[in-house]
Amino acid sequence: MKTMPYGSWDSPITSDLVAGGNTRYGDIWVDKDDIYWLETRPYQQGRSVIVRQNSAKGIVDVTPPLVDVRTKVHEYGGGSYICEDGIIYFSNASDQRLYSLNTSQSTIQPLPITAENLDNRYADASIDKSRNRLICVQESHKPNTEPVNSITSISLNNHFAETILVSGSDFYASPRVSPDGNYLTWVQWHHPNMPWDKTELWVANIGEDGGLNQVTQVAGEKGESICNPLWSPDNVLHYISDLNGWWNIYRREKTQSLNLTPLRAEFTQPQWILGSSFYGFISDKQLICAMNQRGVWSLMTIDLGNGQRKKLTTPFSEIGQSGIKVSNGTVVLVAGSKDQGQSIYRYTLGNQPMKLTRTASQPKHAGYLSSPKEIEFPSGDDIAYGFFYPPRNMDYKGHINEKPPLIVLTHGGPTGATTNSLNMSVQYWTSRGFAILDVNYRGSSGYGTSYRNQLKGNWGVKDVEDCVNGAKYLVDCGKVDADRLAIRGSSAGGYTTLACLTFSNFFKAGVSYYGISDLLSLAHDTHKFESRYLDSLIGPYPEMQATYKQRSPINHIELLSCPTILFQGLEDRIVPPSQAEQMVAALKQKEVPVAYLYFEDEQHGFRNSSNIKKALEAELYFYSRIFEFLPSGEINPIEIFNLS
Repeated sequence: MKTMPYGSWDSPITSDLVAGGNTRYGDIWVDKDDIYWLETRPYQQGRSVIVRQNSAKGIVDVTPPLVDVRTKVHEYGGGSYICEDGIIYFSNASDQRLYSLNTSQSTIQPLPITAENLDNRYADASIDKSRNRLICVQESHKPNTEPVNSITSISLNNHFAETILVSGSDFYASPRVSPDGNYLTWVQWHHPNMPWDKTELWVANIGEDGGLNQVTQVAGEKGESICNPLWSPDNVLHYISDLNGWWNIYRREKTQSLNLTPLRAEFTQPQWILGSSFYGFISDKQLICAMNQRGVWSLMTIDLGNGQRKKLTTPFSEIGQSGIKVSNGTVVLVAGSKDQGQSIYRYTLGNQPMKLTRTASQPKHAGYLSSPKEIEFPSGDDIAYGFFYPPRNMDYKGHINEKPPLIVLTHGGPTGATTNSLNMSVQYWTSRGFAILDVNYRGSSGYGTSYRNQLKGNWGVKDVEDCVNGAKYLVDCGKVDADRLAIRGSSAGGYTTLACLTFSNFFKAGVSYYGISDLLSLAHDTHKFESRYLDSLIGPYPEMQATYKQRSPINHIELLSCPTILFQGLEDRIVPPSQAEQMVAALKQKEVPVAYLYFEDEQHGFRNSSNIKKALEAELYFYSRIFEFLPSGEINPIEIFNLS
């Protein structure tokens, strides 16, 4: 084992491996014995492909090479396709039309089932089989006005025939037809709420003409967050609510709701995307669900007759954003663990989970993988949480009197969470001699509604406090070098990063990926889904305009003297490029060391493998200059302004 400075270690976990192995899985579906999922592939410029697994043909792509399956509803999408009896109905990224594709006829091309209209987007469909139609969320965009959302039916008999069934609310999600075809349920909410704030659950009878009658709100009057409604096989409505302070599963019996999981645990994730659900029915007598306790996921079964709950032993510690799908006793999910990245698994009770897809983790990397340790630390008047990854590389160790540099990771959202499953972009750093702290600051999900709500009115305050105190905790424990502390985040995590650099002097370097620097501009420029998000995170606008200015890093450049690098996609509709460009110009003028890389073909979250690789190597080069070490291998230098 060689002794080398931290940061300079050579590693087989290369930028090519991270970028090329960064395939994302989501939108899972089960159709009889066939399993479908969506793969977003960086090596195909971020194209999303529907993939099928069955016993006859193994794993094959089912959408043609030029098709990119993605919906832009809420900009974040989700619920981009649905499948039944071998026919897929999907949204195509380029024109946002819905198409049908018969997977049993490989020569058949997709057929459009909605009109050619770039104003309309569709997502989160349910099949109304008895009426041969889809019922889905529609988002209609017109110039110079806010998009209009509705629940709409799409005829499968008469192509291009659409009927709006429900309208008038600002947002809709999860339209679900009951198994007997007699009822429709859905979730709706209004500005300024986000789906994790206050939502409503509605039910309606479906009339003979396909219209809705006896439209009734059945839950949500008390101001809870409701999501993921599902009908059991015997037509009983179930849903998730945080009425008791945790996202638990409820069963609607006549006019009463019964909490099936009265536990200090969460049974869903914040609904950033459409189409997800974290429970399903093995039968009308048994339910299976995903459960999150302090950032660690597991599976549980519930006997619907006697209420008995049984936690299952599985290798998973993370369940992906698309949740789980259940059909004919089979559970399909995107899952990961400490030593396995996210993959698609098929699982039946009493059997070991079967992994259907490959992950980036390979046996030859075992000696280079750092295992996370859950930590908690005091912050403000509370406790905050995180996962700590020490440096690890079987070929190297640091000098005896040297401590490793630390990178603090700030997850996006900010209503989101980080998990402890294998992430090769984290291992890229730890295998080179960096320590990582991945923080679940106050405001993160997985720790109950009270913890999640602590960020209300406090964004840019409590998240900053938690990131600083997490790093300070590791310094005080002697785990990391106090003089080489960096912080890194994307989107909302990019804002927390820039706020930490501005409103504290604790960190020595900062990295922002499409981060927010100007809250006032964000309040004016962002898309509909998040256009009132800041009302809860900061305060009502324009009444609290002074607070928006006060917490915007761009307005306090005099406080920021820390070297910073920023990355931005020029097609980003969620955090516009102007946010990064203003920050770069101000730091240049102040003569603070700053670097800026932009990518013309990227949106919110980089999808192209060549761009991911370029950004990762630029970040390593940036750290090497700021923390004064020589990185291994050949890395193209980047321009860092104001750095001698």
